[in-house]
Amino acid sequence: MSYTGSFPSQVVSDAEKISYEYGLKIAKAIQGEWFGDETNVHGNSRYNNVKNNFRSLRLYARGEQPIQKYKDELSINGDLSYLNLDWKPVPIIPKFVDIVVNGMAERMFDIKAYSQDPYGVAKRTEYMESVMKDVKTQELNLLSQQAFGIPLNENPQETLPETEEEVALHMQLTYKQSIELAEEAALNFLLEGSRYELTRKRVLRDLTVIGIGATKTEFNTSEGAVVKYVDPANLVYSYTDSPYFEDIYYVGETKIIPINELVKEFPHLKNEDLKTIIQTSPNQYSTFSRKSKDNDKNKVQVLYFNYKTYMNEVYKVKKTGTGADKIIPKNDSFNPPENLEGGYTKMLRQVECLFEGAMVVGTEKLLKWEKSQNMMRSKSDYTKVKMNYSIVAPRMYEGRIESLVGRCTGFADMIQLTHLKLQQVMSRITPDGVYLDADGLAEIDLGNGTNYNPQEALNMFFQTGSVIGRSFTSEGDMNPGKIPIQEINTNSGSGKMQSLIQTYNYYLQMIRDVTGLNEASDGSKPDKYSLVGVQKLAAANSNTATRHILQSGLFLTAETCEKLSLRISDIIEYSPTKDAFIQAIGAHNVATLDEMKELHLYDFGIFIELAPDEEQKMLLENNIQAAIAQQGIDLEDAIDLREIKSVKLANQLLKIRRKKKIERDQRMQQENIRAQSQANQEAQEAAAQAEVQKRQALVQTEIQLEQAKAQMESQRLREETELKKQLIETEFGFKMQLAKMQLGQTDGKEKQKEDRKDERTRIQATQQSELIDQRNNGKPPKNFEKAGNDTMGGFGLGL
Repeated sequence: MSYTGSFPSQVVSDAEKISYEYGLKIAKAIQGEWFGDETNVHGNSRYNNVKNNFRSLRLYARGEQPIQKYKDELSINGDLSYLNLDWKPVPIIPKFVDIVVNGMAERMFDIKAYSQDPYGVAKRTEYMESVMKDVKTQELNLLSQQAFGIPLNENPQETLPETEEEVALHMQLTYKQSIELAEEAALNFLLEGSRYELTRKRVLRDLTVIGIGATKTEFNTSEGAVVKYVDPANLVYSYTDSPYFEDIYYVGETKIIPINELVKEFPHLKNEDLKTIIQTSPNQYSTFSRKSKDNDKNKVQVLYFNYKTYMNEVYKVKKTGTGADKIIPKNDSFNPPENLEGGYTKMLRQVECLFEGAMVVGTEKLLKWEKSQNMMRSKSDYTKVKMNYSIVAPRMYEGRIESLVGRCTGFADMIQLTHLKLQQVMSRITPDGVYLDADGLAEIDLGNGTNYNPQEALNMFFQTGSVIGRSFTSEGDMNPGKIPIQEINTNSGSGKMQSLIQTYNYYLQMIRDVTGLNEASDGSKPDKYSLVGVQKLAAANSNTATRHILQSGLFLTAETCEKLSLRISDIIEYSPTKDAFIQAIGAHNVATLDEMKELHLYDFGIFIELAPDEEQKMLLENNIQAAIAQQGIDLEDAIDLREIKSVKLANQLLKIRRKKKIERDQRMQQENIRAQSQANQEAQEAAAQAEVQKRQALVQTEIQLEQAKAQMESQRLREETELKKQLIETEFGFKMQLAKMQLGQTDGKEKQKEDRKDERTRIQATQQSELIDQRNNGKPPKNFEKAGNDTMGGFGLGL
């Protein structure tokens, strides 16, 4: 497209580049390339063509595409009076767009910061060397610990890897410098503050619908570093063939701004400037909306742009009296004398520089042109500068952008036309009818006096399905109307409808073919005979067809995080939100970040660690289950493996854990064999010792038994002796008692004898006295003896 004006030369002095006139030339060149000149304001400019194309694709993605094309297709010379159709578009494409966008938005990821500056690399190398030294001297460390109780290793023994392969995996999974942790926490805080998750979803939708996505990183003293969404329809950029736009030298965007907001943003504008802007700003640039008759003069279209060029850094190098070199900054017009008079020389370095500008589109009013205050420069290459915008278009070729929606708009139009044709066919289909032959009815006589009129015949036909007819007329001729009622089939439209339905399904399948989104991805038509693995494989093929969109979104995220990383030093040094930033990150991490601000030693590489998808999780889980089934790993190892987001690292760890498990099982088996052998030996020794102890116990038992017998015999003898002694004593007592009794009895006998003798003597005396008395009185003497009582101990007592 031709346009007026061209970009000014970059081979000019720095003073000219900073000038207002130079910025105005650049702004007019950008305006001419994208918007054309004043004579082409309402023409087909590049900006309007891109915007209209993107708007059309977005309407298709919403199922709201214009219906005029369909009316033109079905109308006859513009006449639609005979058509009564529902013209609302069939929302086919939105379903596929939602499947792609929502599926990618659910993929989780982690931001990883890698310190790649010399100081960070040196710390990592030093740590790795210490770990390797501890790995190689493990046996010596163990001997030292056992012999002297002094560990020689520099790292904790419980976290120390055992092999060099484990060391490499440990450096990727476990090792993390404090500065890297602080950087990751700072990036996550900035992304959350900018609500980047919502921005990312919008970018993914743009990549799916229009094929291009963009974000912008800004820094201001009130908010710090923020990430903003950029509508690609408002973008302007220099020509590039790269999908990642790394070789563009200018980029910008247009915004519709009310006059009051314009005054706030650019307070140097006067009322005369505002009047000039309102009067000279064309209607097309004032507001771009669906209504072409929108003539709101209180809004203007402002073009914000970044322009990349180079500037000269010039220093005066002078020798001091002590022999040292003193460097003094100068402008690029400084030229020392060729004969080195004065003892000083010139040092020159060319670095990329970024300018920021703003211009009211359609006018020659440049609102802003200045050198960017906080340019993003990588510490590894200070001469390079990054722009505020991050753009990616994965399917761009020669400046033309292709999108997923753009591939299927033609098929969506054919589906809509087929849908309208289906409505036409359905509106013209009539129900089945009945043919009634009135002459045939006239020949019928029911014979009961009732009338067989057409109404009665129809009632009988519809209620019973029966028909009364006559083969012959009343005159005996053949009756051509012998079947007076016949059905009329009007299903002539069914074939057309079936053909249109097949056409509808054909174009729907074409959309699936060109986009790669098959039935398995949305579950719209699962095959009941297909295995689950086949269905998952089909869904995985859909993910493969749209992987370029996911990778483009991750590229934008990584690019944005890399630019935020370069902004963190500016936040801590300049932003009033420093205290809130410090509180959010934490005192320990910010202390580390302060080192980065003061020493300027750290330079980070930003990587995105994407969570595995269902297919990758399934493959990893299959490996884990197979290893568990073969007892290659333990349950704790499976838990650790599932927590690793990188499938590649998880598989490496799986191999290491499996190898260690095999070695551990072998050691345990050998230890079990040694333990079994030792146990068998000990068992044999224990058995022999037990046999000896058994014999000793038997001997001891016999000895104890004999001793018990001896003790029992001795006890028996003692008891027998004691019993005999007691018996003898008892017998002796009895004998003594008997002797005493006998003696007493003898004494009693003697005394009795004496007593009896005395009694006899007394009796005799008495008897004699009585005899004497009897004699004197004439009575016989009394007998005092009793018969049978005169025997005692064999001695007779009778006289």
